[in-house]
Amino acid sequence: MSTLRALAKAQALAAGVAQPVATVRHLHLSPRPLVLVPLTMAGEANAPLAVLVGDAPDAARLLIVAQPRNRDQRFAFAAELAGVVLPYLDSFRGGTEAVAVDRGRDVRHRYVDAPQLLVPNPAGITFLRLFGRSTRFRRVDGDYPVHPSVPLLGRWLTFFAERAEHPGSSALVALTEALTLHWATGQSAVEDLHLPAVLGWIDPPPGLDGARAAARAEDPSLCPPAGPATDPDFDNRVLAPAIAAYAGAGDDEAARRSAYAELERALRGQLAPTWDLMWRGLGLLAALPPGARVEDRWARDRDAFTAHAEHVDEGGGPQPRRDGAVAAAVRLHRLERALTSYAVQRAYDDPLVMAEHRLAGEAFVGDVTLADPGRVDDTGKRPVLRPRIQVVTTEPVAVPLGATLYSPARPGQKAKVVFVTPAADGKTEVVLELSGGMGRGLTAPPGTVPEVGERLCLTTLSDGFLPAGAFPAPEETPWTHGGPPAAAPVDPAPATAPAASGPAPADGDPAEEWG
Repeated sequence: MSTLRALAKAQALAAGVAQPVATVRHLHLSPRPLVLVPLTMAGEANAPLAVLVGDAPDAARLLIVAQPRNRDQRFAFAAELAGVVLPYLDSFRGGTEAVAVDRGRDVRHRYVDAPQLLVPNPAGITFLRLFGRSTRFRRVDGDYPVHPSVPLLGRWLTFFAERAEHPGSSALVALTEALTLHWATGQSAVEDLHLPAVLGWIDPPPGLDGARAAARAEDPSLCPPAGPATDPDFDNRVLAPAIAAYAGAGDDEAARRSAYAELERALRGQLAPTWDLMWRGLGLLAALPPGARVEDRWARDRDAFTAHAEHVDEGGGPQPRRDGAVAAAVRLHRLERALTSYAVQRAYDDPLVMAEHRLAGEAFVGDVTLADPGRVDDTGKRPVLRPRIQVVTTEPVAVPLGATLYSPARPGQKAKVVFVTPAADGKTEVVLELSGGMGRGLTAPPGTVPEVGERLCLTTLSDGFLPAGAFPAPEETPWTHGGPPAAAPVDPAPATAPAASGPAPADGDPAEEWG
């Protein structure tokens, strides 16, 4: 936790309301997101119990599994869920746009928009990841077939779960993480995983402060959990008798319908409050202006969506259970690059985020007191434009001579530190030589060189291009990392544990966490 966030949390506790830690919104919000509020059954690993899903506040659809231990009903539930999710995804596969590649020598096409999935908390993302893993390898023919939409749903859920691991992605968002990225509450990080408590701090009801609203939200009789885990008291008093009544109805159709209606009523009562909180939280986020670089990150999400859709259309196989050594290294490298870029972009977009880097000595703010925009360096083979400016700051300057600094106001320009001179009244004078972002001539266009009196933020953080690492081909995997991967089976066995309603895993095939 940074110093500023710790201070903001202390201020939130003192003021009784969450404190903003961002001035702009750092994620994309779709005008038509798909909200999913899942519930799982206690005692069964990732066994789906119910989900409330829809793309508008008044379009909630409740899907339930009356007997969560029955695998046939689980996959029937998966087919129902696919009937909601897949048409939503297909609705974004309309218009495309051309994107220049290879420095304008070629073009590729991507969809002009992409779907966005929203769940209440990180545990909801885990549920989708495991549910996708348990369904994407199912057979649609042979013994114990499933509906053709089930493995397709599993592949798409796996895609979104993998995008959720990508820093800066907005394809699959946990609302608690999105809210606490922009507000600091007066409670612990663990308590911030509870959506009703977080919203209690950010937008407390009339007559309550954040602490009392959060305490009220932790009472499951007043505010049901946001899932996917259910409240044990609800399980014992309501859920278990309802499931038992449905199971005991046998062939009595009227009794089965009555028991199903009672189970549906109980589960809707658990999910509806969280559904309302989801849209309330989205409204709070939508009120913030988007950061300047949010759209660029969303474009990368659209790229990923387009690529996966094309892969599916071309008959490509499902994602592997495990990455090979090379694929895992490439993925880790890609995530590290994305994390570095995301941190810099957030700082460039948001003065409050940049303030954390100023405290760490990675940035400072000062006033331009001198400027020589026409300075030309003629010591090389040809003269080049190299303006100099002097910046006076009251902040510590922890950068050495010769270091390269950047300004969020002119990200394409480099500022080389020439002199750092302590001045009176605790101030420091920094002389900088500028390069880049001023055209190719010997005269700087207006606005490209900071003027006297301009307040400037300078930082060691760069949003420049990060080259990709070099990795061997998968067939060249060294023996120290397991050697070349074995060829994947053409028709993989379903990754489920042995049960009466499905076949056992193939020899050597690991059992899934889903049960």
